[in-house]
Amino acid sequence: MPTPKQQYTAEFKQEAVRLVESTGKSCAQIARDLGVPAHYVVRWKQQLEVQRAKGRPVFTGRGIAGRSEQEDRIKHLERELDIARQERDILKKAVAFFAKQS
Repeated sequence: MPTPKQQYTAEFKQEAVRLVESTGKSCAQIARDLGVPAHYVVRWKQQLEVQRAKGRPVFTGRGIAGRSEQEDRIKHLERELDIARQERDILKKAVAFFAKQS
């Protein structure tokens, strides 16, 4: 059984990026010191820079950092649409199956 994915707090991510910026160490060195994969620290640093440039909050929780209410609503509606399409496809197949049976 796969192990659950490790989740890091916003404070931990910000502290990791702060260490990279203030100490002059590489992302790989900081990642080793903190015991996290190096690509995580690189990604956190990139996300922080992008969100700072946009003036948005960073590491606001699960999902894309700083996602607006409208974007959340769109994602929710897209998921609902996908489910409706899957249900429609299943019903089409069922109709075709039972039509052959008759």
